[in-house]
Amino acid sequence: MSHEAQYGEAETKRRLAALALGAVGVVYGDIGTSPLYTLQSTLNLDGLKPRPESIFGVLSLIFWAQVIVVSLKYVVFIMRADNKGEGGIMALMALALRSVRDQPKLRWALAILGIFGASLFYGDGVITPAISVLGAVEGVKVAAPGLAHWVVPLTVAVLFVLFWLQRRGTGHVGRLFGPVMVVWFVVIALLGVSMILRNPHVLLAVNPMYGVHFFFNHGVKAFISLGGVVLALTGAEALYADMGHFGKRPIRLAWFSFVLPALLLNYFGQGALLLDHPEAIDSPFFKMVPGVMLYPMIGLATVAAVIASQAVISGAFSMTREAMSLGYSMRMPVVHTSREMSGQIFIPWVNNFLLVMVLFAVLHFGSSDSLSAAYGIAVTGTMSITTVLALFVARHQWRWNLPLLVVVGACLLTIDLSLFGANVIKIEAGGWFPLVLGVAVFAVMTTWRRGRELVVREIRQGGLALAPFIEAMQKHPPLRVPGTAVFLTANQDAVPHALLHNLKHNKVLHERNVLLTVEILESPVADAEERIRVEPMGGDFYRLELRFGFAEDPNIPLALSMCARGGLPFDMMDTTFFLSRENVVADKRRPGMALWRDKLFAFMARNALPATAYFQIPGNRLIELGAQVEI
Repeated sequence: MSHEAQYGEAETKRRLAALALGAVGVVYGDIGTSPLYTLQSTLNLDGLKPRPESIFGVLSLIFWAQVIVVSLKYVVFIMRADNKGEGGIMALMALALRSVRDQPKLRWALAILGIFGASLFYGDGVITPAISVLGAVEGVKVAAPGLAHWVVPLTVAVLFVLFWLQRRGTGHVGRLFGPVMVVWFVVIALLGVSMILRNPHVLLAVNPMYGVHFFFNHGVKAFISLGGVVLALTGAEALYADMGHFGKRPIRLAWFSFVLPALLLNYFGQGALLLDHPEAIDSPFFKMVPGVMLYPMIGLATVAAVIASQAVISGAFSMTREAMSLGYSMRMPVVHTSREMSGQIFIPWVNNFLLVMVLFAVLHFGSSDSLSAAYGIAVTGTMSITTVLALFVARHQWRWNLPLLVVVGACLLTIDLSLFGANVIKIEAGGWFPLVLGVAVFAVMTTWRRGRELVVREIRQGGLALAPFIEAMQKHPPLRVPGTAVFLTANQDAVPHALLHNLKHNKVLHERNVLLTVEILESPVADAEERIRVEPMGGDFYRLELRFGFAEDPNIPLALSMCARGGLPFDMMDTTFFLSRENVVADKRRPGMALWRDKLFAFMARNALPATAYFQIPGNRLIELGAQVEI
């Protein structure tokens, strides 16, 4: 092997190791801190006691849930459904929609399912920081019971720091958090090993029959306990959503070689402790820790809990950008925090929204045990929807045969729906919170989508046909001025309002007029050959269509600089952009949406990031003309 090849291979390995380290810090923080509260919450559910048969049964369920749901379903199966490198339920929904392009009713059903799954993910993004940080700070109660009243104030302070750190970006945060999480996983693995050495027969719980016997012996209580078992799986959806930040290979490497073994050792270590000391059920994680190490462990657990929250927060940023591009969310400022990874972003509005909701959850529920009742519904609901969408992709894009699809789908959905059913029981105890939050986000997203459709419909209905207009301009030419005018329009068959206003008030027409439409594709990145489409219309009028992927930042000036290869060169210093800015007014007399949704959409439209900023059009080359649209 040549020196250059060896250097290239070494560099590839170095980059893979660096990304895997960042993935440990960002992607696996959530699932990595689940040992803080999972076993105590599960064995305390509905009067279940930490007896040996219960301990073995719950450990067996946790082990096989990690293997089947996280390892096989998410890391192996779901992560294969990457949309040109992007993950998360919105990217998966776009992939599934492409699979059924010719079936409008099925497309509509899958879109609704995907949007609701994405809405539930925001509920996960709120509860994960709250329960993770609370669970860590509650270690103070074990070390010094007299300080119990400081748990909530300390949690609030830690959360403020966490959300303040977001603007530094997941790349910086990953480099900071990665080494800390490596220490965390090493420490919890060693704690588990120290307990397992005292009771090595606890490892027999890997036998799935212990889980089966647990169900036979405890009946309904065993089913309810699944609501606690699912706490060991939290973070799996964020793992998939964060795939665009680090890539699937580093995430898989970190999981199988490091994270999964550490988690299982700790869970089995807690089980070994409870076999000898069932009274430790109130906090088995911290009661594994030697007394001299308790305070340092509380500090490490708190930092790890902060990191745990990072996975769902960065996942929420990615999902929001995808929702904006696909037309399900109002436009918001997006800050790029890395020059190397385009997926590493920060969205201030989402960050502030999550902070407010997380603080409400902490102050309202007050403890990790109370929050565990609210946890699970959002996670398992999103998990079930993800499975359905992935099955459509497997059938229509991977061409799986029907028998294989039915077997895999039946197995995965049986597990997902069982976990979901066990959590539905907890609605009254706190499960209402993520459901209400999810329904609210769903209403906002569908209102924005439907509102945009109504605005485009109104604009098209009032438009003047383009072809006769061009003929009239050729027969009776107005004064032509030098330069190129670019008119952004949603309807290329009608004369843009901005063009009519310019002609009416200024009595001039530019030498060259371009009707520009931007289309967002159902893939994260547009291929070079599909990026630009130019169509001459005569009379120096041109139709121009620019296509961007939903994970790209639409940059119109940059795209126009590439139009020369399509026969339409642009000199940006000689180009003026014209845009109609709609002022949306709710009118109850018009059919469309309910009045409250019309008003909600009008409010969002007024506060959305202007299209000019979203498309990165320079302000000194722009003329905006107002237009009122009633919906």
